[in-house]
Amino acid sequence: MEELKSLNRRSFLRNLGVLGGTLAVSQLPQFVQAKSSKEVKITILHSNDVHSRIEPFPMDGSRFQGLGGIARRSTLIKQIRQSERNVLLLDAGDMFQGTPYFNMFDGEVELSLMSQLKYDAGTFGNHEFDNGIAGILKHFDKATFPFLTSNYDFSQTALAGKTKDYVIFEKERIKIGVFGLCIDVEGLVDKNNHAGMRYLDPITVANKIVPTLKGKHKCDIVICLSHLGYSYKEGKVSDLRVAAATKDIDLIIGGHTHTYLDKPTEVKNAAGKITLVNQAAHGGAVLGRIDFILNSKTKEKRIAYNNYILNNDIA
Repeated sequence: MEELKSLNRRSFLRNLGVLGGTLAVSQLPQFVQAKSSKEVKITILHSNDVHSRIEPFPMDGSRFQGLGGIARRSTLIKQIRQSERNVLLLDAGDMFQGTPYFNMFDGEVELSLMSQLKYDAGTFGNHEFDNGIAGILKHFDKATFPFLTSNYDFSQTALAGKTKDYVIFEKERIKIGVFGLCIDVEGLVDKNNHAGMRYLDPITVANKIVPTLKGKHKCDIVICLSHLGYSYKEGKVSDLRVAAATKDIDLIIGGHTHTYLDKPTEVKNAAGKITLVNQAAHGGAVLGRIDFILNSKTKEKRIAYNNYILNNDIA
Protein backbone atom coordinates (compact mmCIF):
# COMPACT_ATOMS: atom_id res chain seq x y z
CA MET A 1 0.00 0.00 0.00
CA GLU A 2 1.30 3.42 -0.92
CA GLU A 3 -0.07 6.35 1.07
CA LEU A 4 0.32 9.59 -0.85
CA LYS A 5 0.42 12.68 1.33
CA SER A 6 -0.65 16.19 0.46
CA LEU A 7 1.93 17.78 -1.82
CA ASN A 8 3.83 20.84 -0.68
CA ARG A 9 3.80 23.99 -2.76
CA ARG A 10 6.91 23.20 -4.79
CA SER A 11 5.96 19.63 -5.68
CA PHE A 12 2.40 20.74 -6.43
CA LEU A 13 3.63 23.25 -8.98
CA ARG A 14 5.93 20.64 -10.49
CA ASN A 15 3.00 18.27 -10.90
CA LEU A 16 0.87 20.97 -12.50
CA GLY A 17 3.42 21.10 -15.28
CA VAL A 18 3.38 17.33 -15.68
CA LEU A 19 -0.40 16.94 -15.55
CA GLY A 20 -1.27 20.00 -17.62
CA GLY A 21 -1.08 17.90 -20.78
CA THR A 22 -3.75 15.45 -19.63
CA LEU A 23 -6.63 17.83 -20.06
CA ALA A 24 -7.89 16.86 -23.49
CA VAL A 25 -10.31 13.96 -23.41
CA SER A 26 -8.72 12.58 -26.55
CA GLN A 27 -5.49 12.14 -24.58
CA LEU A 28 -6.98 9.76 -22.02
CA PRO A 29 -5.06 6.48 -21.74
CA GLN A 30 -6.41 3.90 -24.14
CA PHE A 31 -6.37 1.17 -21.48
CA VAL A 32 -9.46 2.71 -19.87
CA GLN A 33 -11.59 1.56 -22.81
CA ALA A 34 -13.76 -1.52 -22.50
CA LYS A 35 -12.11 -4.47 -24.23
CA SER A 36 -15.25 -6.32 -25.24
CA SER A 37 -19.03 -6.18 -25.25
CA LYS A 38 -18.96 -7.95 -21.88
CA GLU A 39 -17.28 -4.99 -20.22
CA VAL A 40 -19.04 -1.89 -18.93
CA LYS A 41 -17.17 1.28 -18.01
CA ILE A 42 -18.41 3.48 -15.18
CA THR A 43 -16.80 6.92 -15.04
CA ILE A 44 -16.78 8.75 -11.71
CA LEU A 45 -16.05 12.49 -11.81
CA HIS A 46 -15.69 14.33 -8.53
CA SER A 47 -14.96 17.62 -6.79
CA ASN A 48 -14.50 18.69 -3.18
CA ASP A 49 -13.99 21.88 -1.17
CA VAL A 50 -14.93 24.15 -4.06
CA HIS A 51 -15.64 26.88 -1.48
CA SER A 52 -17.80 29.12 -3.67
CA ARG A 53 -14.99 29.47 -6.21
CA ILE A 54 -17.15 30.29 -9.24
CA GLU A 55 -14.42 32.08 -11.19
CA PRO A 56 -10.80 30.95 -11.59
CA PHE A 57 -8.36 31.75 -8.81
CA PRO A 58 -6.96 35.29 -9.22
CA MET A 59 -3.48 35.83 -10.62
CA ASP A 60 -2.02 36.73 -7.24
CA GLY A 61 1.06 34.51 -7.07
CA SER A 62 -0.68 31.73 -5.12
CA ARG A 63 -0.15 28.08 -6.06
CA PHE A 64 -3.63 27.91 -7.65
CA GLN A 65 -3.49 31.19 -9.54
CA GLY A 66 -5.44 31.08 -12.79
CA LEU A 67 -6.81 27.59 -12.16
CA GLY A 68 -10.38 26.35 -11.85
CA GLY A 69 -13.61 28.16 -12.59
CA ILE A 70 -17.09 26.76 -13.10
CA ALA A 71 -17.00 27.40 -16.87
CA ARG A 72 -13.93 25.19 -17.36
CA ARG A 73 -15.37 22.48 -15.16
CA SER A 74 -18.60 22.58 -17.16
CA THR A 75 -16.73 22.35 -20.47
CA LEU A 76 -14.65 19.39 -19.36
CA ILE A 77 -17.62 17.55 -17.88
CA LYS A 78 -19.59 18.02 -21.10
CA GLN A 79 -16.68 16.67 -23.16
CA ILE A 80 -16.38 13.59 -20.97
CA ARG A 81 -20.12 12.95 -21.05
CA GLN A 82 -20.04 13.13 -24.83
CA SER A 83 -17.37 10.43 -24.98
CA GLU A 84 -18.55 8.19 -22.13
CA ARG A 85 -21.94 6.55 -21.68
CA ASN A 86 -21.99 6.01 -17.93
CA VAL A 87 -20.89 9.07 -15.98
CA LEU A 88 -21.58 10.03 -12.37
CA LEU A 89 -20.66 13.48 -11.02
CA LEU A 90 -20.20 13.68 -7.25
CA ASP A 91 -19.10 16.27 -4.67
CA ALA A 92 -17.53 15.68 -1.24
CA GLY A 93 -18.63 18.81 0.57
CA ASP A 94 -17.69 22.39 1.47
CA MET A 95 -19.33 23.82 -1.60
CA PHE A 96 -20.06 26.97 0.46
CA GLN A 97 -17.90 29.80 1.85
CA GLY A 98 -14.75 31.35 0.46
CA THR A 99 -15.73 34.08 -2.00
CA PRO A 100 -18.22 37.00 -2.07
CA TYR A 101 -20.64 34.83 -4.05
CA PHE A 102 -21.55 33.05 -0.82
CA ASN A 103 -21.55 36.22 1.29
CA MET A 104 -23.95 37.93 -1.10
CA PHE A 105 -26.21 35.10 -2.26
CA ASP A 106 -26.16 32.63 0.68
CA GLY A 107 -25.46 29.52 -1.40
CA GLU A 108 -28.02 30.04 -4.15
CA VAL A 109 -25.35 30.47 -6.82
CA GLU A 110 -23.45 27.34 -5.80
CA LEU A 111 -26.51 25.09 -5.67
CA SER A 112 -27.94 26.46 -8.91
CA LEU A 113 -24.70 25.97 -10.83
CA MET A 114 -24.12 22.47 -9.45
CA SER A 115 -27.63 21.60 -10.61
CA GLN A 116 -26.89 23.03 -14.06
CA LEU A 117 -23.78 20.85 -14.19
CA LYS A 118 -26.09 17.93 -13.33
CA TYR A 119 -24.36 16.69 -10.21
CA ASP A 120 -25.70 13.29 -9.22
CA ALA A 121 -25.04 13.55 -5.46
CA GLY A 122 -23.11 15.46 -2.83
CA THR A 123 -22.42 15.48 0.88
CA PHE A 124 -22.09 18.17 3.55
CA GLY A 125 -18.87 19.72 4.75
CA ASN A 126 -18.51 21.79 7.90
CA HIS A 127 -18.82 25.06 5.97
CA GLU A 128 -22.32 24.14 4.84
CA PHE A 129 -23.30 25.09 8.43
CA ASP A 130 -21.76 28.57 8.36
CA ASN A 131 -25.23 30.14 8.19
CA GLY A 132 -26.82 27.45 10.31
CA ILE A 133 -29.35 24.80 9.36
CA ALA A 134 -31.72 27.57 8.31
CA GLY A 135 -28.99 28.78 5.96
CA ILE A 136 -28.70 25.34 4.37
CA LEU A 137 -32.45 25.28 3.79
CA LYS A 138 -32.68 28.83 2.44
CA HIS A 139 -31.94 27.77 -1.15
CA PHE A 140 -32.08 24.00 -0.72
CA ASP A 141 -34.76 23.75 -3.39
CA LYS A 142 -32.19 24.88 -5.97
CA ALA A 143 -30.43 21.51 -5.65
CA THR A 144 -31.76 18.94 -8.12
CA PHE A 145 -29.53 16.24 -6.63
CA PRO A 146 -29.54 14.48 -3.22
CA PHE A 147 -27.22 15.17 -0.29
CA LEU A 148 -25.94 12.07 1.48
CA THR A 149 -25.27 12.45 5.21
CA SER A 150 -25.27 8.92 6.62
CA ASN A 151 -23.72 9.78 10.00
CA TYR A 152 -25.67 12.99 10.65
CA ASP A 153 -28.97 12.46 12.46
CA PHE A 154 -31.14 15.43 11.49
CA SER A 155 -34.37 13.95 12.87
CA GLN A 156 -34.69 16.66 15.52
CA THR A 157 -33.99 19.54 13.13
CA ALA A 158 -35.62 21.33 10.22
CA LEU A 159 -33.49 19.18 7.89
CA ALA A 160 -35.32 16.01 8.94
CA GLY A 161 -36.08 13.86 5.90
CA LYS A 162 -34.36 16.22 3.49
CA THR A 163 -31.08 14.33 3.15
CA LYS A 164 -30.43 10.63 2.48
CA ASP A 165 -28.15 7.95 3.88
CA TYR A 166 -27.39 6.55 0.42
CA VAL A 167 -28.55 6.39 -3.18
CA ILE A 168 -28.22 3.66 -5.79
CA PHE A 169 -27.57 4.34 -9.46
CA GLU A 170 -27.88 1.76 -12.22
CA LYS A 171 -25.88 2.01 -15.45
CA GLU A 172 -26.15 -0.82 -18.00
CA ARG A 173 -27.22 -3.22 -15.22
CA ILE A 174 -24.28 -2.21 -13.05
CA LYS A 175 -25.44 -0.98 -9.64
CA ILE A 176 -23.45 1.77 -7.93
CA GLY A 177 -24.23 2.48 -4.27
CA VAL A 178 -23.13 5.86 -2.91
CA PHE A 179 -23.27 6.99 0.72
CA GLY A 180 -21.88 9.96 2.64
CA LEU A 181 -19.78 10.38 5.77
CA CYS A 182 -19.44 13.83 7.32
CA ILE A 183 -17.01 15.37 9.76
CA ASP A 184 -17.69 16.04 13.44
CA VAL A 185 -18.46 19.77 13.40
CA GLU A 186 -17.92 20.19 17.14
CA GLY A 187 -15.25 22.87 17.49
CA LEU A 188 -15.48 23.75 13.80
CA VAL A 189 -18.96 25.27 13.74
CA ASP A 190 -20.84 27.46 16.20
CA LYS A 191 -23.03 25.18 18.33
CA ASN A 192 -26.11 27.23 17.49
CA ASN A 193 -25.55 26.49 13.79
CA HIS A 194 -25.96 22.74 14.21
CA ALA A 195 -28.29 22.61 17.21
CA GLY A 196 -30.31 19.39 17.32
CA MET A 197 -28.09 17.46 14.92
CA ARG A 198 -26.57 14.27 16.29
CA TYR A 199 -23.17 13.10 15.02
CA LEU A 200 -22.73 9.33 14.61
CA ASP A 201 -19.42 7.46 14.45
CA PRO A 202 -18.45 7.22 10.75
CA ILE A 203 -16.85 3.76 10.90
CA THR A 204 -19.80 2.26 12.77
CA VAL A 205 -22.22 3.79 10.27
CA ALA A 206 -20.15 2.61 7.28
CA ASN A 207 -20.08 -0.93 8.63
CA LYS A 208 -23.88 -0.91 8.72
CA ILE A 209 -24.56 0.74 5.38
CA VAL A 210 -22.01 -1.05 3.20
CA PRO A 211 -23.41 -4.56 3.92
CA THR A 212 -26.86 -3.18 3.07
CA LEU A 213 -25.61 -1.88 -0.27
CA LYS A 214 -23.72 -5.09 -1.07
CA GLY A 215 -26.12 -7.64 0.44
CA LYS A 216 -29.62 -6.25 0.15
CA HIS A 217 -29.20 -4.10 -2.94
CA LYS A 218 -26.52 -6.17 -4.72
CA CYS A 219 -24.39 -3.16 -5.62
CA ASP A 220 -21.43 -3.90 -7.88
CA ILE A 221 -19.58 -0.72 -6.87
CA VAL A 222 -19.73 1.03 -3.49
CA ILE A 223 -18.57 4.64 -3.19
CA CYS A 224 -18.24 6.75 -0.06
CA LEU A 225 -18.45 10.53 -0.30
CA SER A 226 -16.42 11.68 2.68
CA HIS A 227 -15.75 15.03 4.29
CA LEU A 228 -13.71 13.46 7.09
CA GLY A 229 -10.26 14.41 5.78
CA TYR A 230 -7.52 12.33 4.15
CA SER A 231 -5.38 11.56 7.23
CA TYR A 232 -4.29 13.03 10.57
CA LYS A 233 -1.19 12.59 12.72
CA GLU A 234 -3.28 12.42 15.88
CA GLY A 235 -5.21 9.43 14.56
CA LYS A 236 -8.74 10.84 14.46
CA VAL A 237 -11.18 9.36 11.98
CA SER A 238 -10.05 9.96 8.39
CA ASP A 239 -10.51 8.49 4.93
CA LEU A 240 -7.50 6.22 5.38
CA ARG A 241 -8.83 4.92 8.69
CA VAL A 242 -12.32 4.30 7.28
CA ALA A 243 -10.82 2.46 4.31
CA ALA A 244 -8.77 0.18 6.57
CA ALA A 245 -11.61 -0.52 9.02
CA THR A 246 -14.33 -1.46 6.52
CA LYS A 247 -15.04 -4.01 3.79
CA ASP A 248 -16.38 -3.65 0.27
CA ILE A 249 -15.91 0.09 -0.26
CA ASP A 250 -14.39 0.41 -3.72
CA LEU A 251 -13.72 4.15 -3.61
CA ILE A 252 -13.65 6.89 -1.00
CA ILE A 253 -13.94 10.36 -2.52
CA GLY A 254 -12.54 12.68 0.11
CA GLY A 255 -12.61 16.30 1.17
CA HIS A 256 -11.87 18.70 4.03
CA THR A 257 -8.04 18.46 4.08
CA HIS A 258 -7.69 19.96 0.57
CA THR A 259 -5.34 17.13 -0.34
CA TYR A 260 -4.00 16.89 -3.87
CA LEU A 261 -3.29 13.36 -5.06
CA ASP A 262 -1.69 12.68 -8.42
CA LYS A 263 -3.13 9.18 -8.17
CA PRO A 264 -5.53 7.44 -5.78
CA THR A 265 -4.14 5.92 -2.60
CA GLU A 266 -4.52 2.16 -2.31
CA VAL A 267 -5.51 1.01 1.19
CA LYS A 268 -5.77 -2.62 2.28
CA ASN A 269 -9.21 -2.91 3.83
CA ALA A 270 -10.55 -5.19 6.58
CA ALA A 271 -11.09 -7.97 4.04
CA GLY A 272 -7.55 -7.74 2.71
CA LYS A 273 -8.70 -6.15 -0.54
CA ILE A 274 -7.99 -2.70 -1.95
CA THR A 275 -10.06 0.40 -1.27
CA LEU A 276 -9.12 3.47 -3.30
CA VAL A 277 -8.99 6.93 -1.73
CA ASN A 278 -8.97 10.01 -3.95
CA GLN A 279 -9.22 13.75 -3.34
CA ALA A 280 -9.04 16.70 -5.73
CA ALA A 281 -7.32 19.62 -3.93
CA HIS A 282 -9.76 22.52 -3.44
CA GLY A 283 -11.39 25.51 -5.06
CA GLY A 284 -12.31 23.55 -8.19
CA ALA A 285 -8.70 23.66 -9.42
CA VAL A 286 -8.85 19.91 -10.06
CA LEU A 287 -11.55 17.55 -11.30
CA GLY A 288 -11.04 13.99 -10.12
CA ARG A 289 -11.76 10.98 -12.30
CA ILE A 290 -11.86 7.26 -11.60
CA ASP A 291 -12.97 4.70 -14.20
CA PHE A 292 -14.27 1.27 -13.19
CA ILE A 293 -14.32 -1.24 -16.05
CA LEU A 294 -16.45 -4.24 -15.07
CA ASN A 295 -17.03 -7.58 -16.72
CA SER A 296 -20.84 -7.74 -16.81
CA LYS A 297 -20.73 -11.51 -16.25
CA THR A 298 -18.04 -12.02 -13.60
CA LYS A 299 -18.16 -8.44 -12.17
CA GLU A 300 -14.36 -8.39 -12.09
CA LYS A 301 -13.05 -4.82 -12.12
CA ARG A 302 -10.23 -2.92 -13.73
CA ILE A 303 -9.41 0.62 -12.62
CA ALA A 304 -8.08 3.71 -14.38
CA TYR A 305 -7.64 7.24 -13.05
CA ASN A 306 -6.97 10.74 -14.33
CA ASN A 307 -7.14 13.86 -12.17
CA TYR A 308 -7.51 16.93 -14.40
CA ILE A 309 -5.93 20.29 -13.68
CA LEU A 310 -8.41 22.95 -14.82
CA ASN A 311 -6.19 25.51 -16.53
CA ASN A 312 -6.67 27.81 -19.53
CA ASP A 313 -6.05 24.94 -21.97
CA ILE A 314 -9.76 24.24 -21.55
CA ALA A 315 -11.72 26.47 -23.88
